[in-house]
Amino acid sequence: MRALRLAHGYTQERFAEAAGISVDFLSLVERGINAPSFETLESFSKVLRIAVAELFQFDGVTPTTTRRR
Repeated sequence: MRALRLAHGYTQERFAEAAGISVDFLSLVERGINAPSFETLESFSKVLRIAVAELFQFDGVTPTTTRRR
């Protein structure tokens, strides 16, 4: 999600406002801590002007953080 948001030139604040969610929730989604509802995924796709299915395409995307166990 973060890679898509940045590729479209959105800050977390601008994207969260456009999607109708809080910055805190967006941060949790981007870090893989929380999962968005289908309605929120639809909102993400509308803001980014892409199909919902494109939110699940991971070709060429590399993780930005490493989780510790």
